[in-house]
Amino acid sequence: MSKITVSKLWKMKEKGEKITMTTAYDYPTALLVEKAGLEMILVGDSVGMVVLGYDNPVPVTVDDIIHHTKAVVRGAKKPFIVADMPFMSYHISPEETKRNAARIIQEGGADAVKLEGGKEVAPMVKAIADVGIPVQAHIGLMPQRASVGGSFKVQGKDAETAKAILEDAMALEEAGAFSVVIEFVTTEAGKLITEGLKMPTIGIGAGPHCDGQVVLSHDLLGYYETQPPFVKLYADLNETITDAFKAFKTDVRASKYPDMAHSVAMDKKEAEKTIKNISVLLEE
Repeated sequence: MSKITVSKLWKMKEKGEKITMTTAYDYPTALLVEKAGLEMILVGDSVGMVVLGYDNPVPVTVDDIIHHTKAVVRGAKKPFIVADMPFMSYHISPEETKRNAARIIQEGGADAVKLEGGKEVAPMVKAIADVGIPVQAHIGLMPQRASVGGSFKVQGKDAETAKAILEDAMALEEAGAFSVVIEFVTTEAGKLITEGLKMPTIGIGAGPHCDGQVVLSHDLLGYYETQPPFVKLYADLNETITDAFKAFKTDVRASKYPDMAHSVAMDKKEAEKTIKNISVLLEE
């Protein structure tokens, strides 16, 4: 797989080829995502919950995103890497928005930035896109907003709200977004939005009709005991890793680890000399 670009992602939509995307926040995960051949990686502000232990993504800073993006970029050379713009990093002014986006690209090494919002953030999307930074939009359920007074509920449950989400997406496309993440909307709304846009749509809990799908790596790998209702488990690392830690403890307690196969021995003659030297020292 050669390096994924915006142009390649658009061609995939034109050909009807599904786009795959997951999250990574560190070097080893990035290596594995690239090895698996996924087209896109998101360095999401979800790092706040799944890695840093926050209750929501609001405390995540631009510096946090840059730190984790650097690690991911070192590990993944071919996937298209998108980094989230954290809460309040694109709300105050177009100038500050551009400055923060530029830092994520220049210092972090991301290929693009992502921000949440509909028509109201279109001017910010345009400001970033106009200086040549690719922007991925995010509509439907917006975790940053849901964490500060909103709610984590499915969106687009009726014709009126589905139309409103589509209108938001169209405004963001016109402002210069190259793609849009559609989170936790009804299947019908996801289909409507995907068919109404030229840019690729990446669904997360938005049904099968989107141009691609994104799932948090920690969710699809089963790191935690619970996942969102739209997530399919592809592994159960929670149980696998816990069992491994327990087995390690059991072996250490029983003096089964390390055994000689996992230890380094001296040359026999050197060992004998060492014993003699120690004996002399103890006698002094």
